[in-house]
Amino acid sequence: MSDRMTTPWGEVELTRFPDDPRDRLRAWDASDAYLLRHLDEEKVPLTGTVVVVGDRWGALVTALAEHRPVQITDSFLGQEATRANLARAGVEPGAVRLLTTQDPPPERVDVLLVRVPKSLALLEDQLLRLAPAVHADTVVVGTGMVKEIHTSTLQLFERILGPTRTSLARQKARLIFCTPDPVLERPANPWPYSYALPDGVGAVSGRTVVNHAGVFCAERLDIGTRFFLQHLPGPGAGRVVDLGCGNGVVGTAVALADPAAEVLFVDESFQAVASAEATYKANGVPGHAEFRVGDGLAGVAPGSVDLVLNNPPFHSHQATTDATAWRMFTGAKRALRPGGELWVIGNRHLGYHVKLRRLFGNSELVASDPKFVVLRAVKKD
Repeated sequence: MSDRMTTPWGEVELTRFPDDPRDRLRAWDASDAYLLRHLDEEKVPLTGTVVVVGDRWGALVTALAEHRPVQITDSFLGQEATRANLARAGVEPGAVRLLTTQDPPPERVDVLLVRVPKSLALLEDQLLRLAPAVHADTVVVGTGMVKEIHTSTLQLFERILGPTRTSLARQKARLIFCTPDPVLERPANPWPYSYALPDGVGAVSGRTVVNHAGVFCAERLDIGTRFFLQHLPGPGAGRVVDLGCGNGVVGTAVALADPAAEVLFVDESFQAVASAEATYKANGVPGHAEFRVGDGLAGVAPGSVDLVLNNPPFHSHQATTDATAWRMFTGAKRALRPGGELWVIGNRHLGYHVKLRRLFGNSELVASDPKFVVLRAVKKD
């Protein structure tokens, strides 16, 4: 769904990625508009190197394109949306520099604009990575919806960059103002974070997991994944995809149990795929693996996969939605060979069995407990 955002520099037409006319979620919100209004009303000089962190669908850099900003994002989908929105706005290629959270940040930052992420850990990591490039005259402004900005958010800015205060709320959005202190003694960056897995989780019991900031359940094994690890299919699958791989613990478990398996780790998060590769390498896994940042199975040849393992997210930022799960399931069906299988772990209340039956014509319950179900669907044709 395309939508228009009015900015001090005119209207911009924005879409999320992939663009789905049935998707009612907008590509911008009140916090984006509030930040842009502030920059204009306060005559903030957008000179030197302007860096925009966490711009979810490219709304901020599209509006500010004439100032040649640098965007830093963890989201492949967000980066693709940005490319499309910049092209739609007629912005010349290269006017906006697109970086990922895994790329080295600019060496100097004169204006730092931060769209507060859902993950406090990702915010911590990004501020610590950018802090050496920030100087006494750097303008630092954060933005987010009121429900996304907490005392802990402000404390992070204060601890890493300098004195911090907030604005009044407007349309349920709030701004963060930070004055950089060049002599501030900053903490060391704790990311990436590693820990040993517990016993009782199959082939990865006692193994090391490596987590970059922002990856789901980075400081412990979540109970859903633990349950999935206890009920994975046996060896012999051939080509296996860990779809939405997160820190890669599921795909690594498959590779450890079956050295003949070829495992493809896929996620739309640059942090997640870096974590999966680090987890895989930390455990000296034999066999062949591939690590890919992308839009699910969009780049995988039809009929080329034997097994897909999936723990789909049911949130997109603050919105609860099953759109991502549905796209993952449809992508899996396309990528699987006839007789290939999709195994899904999900909260019992999400009703994934209904979607799988509609799509595959079948859905078998492999295992369940009071909270989770493991489901298996087979591609028949």
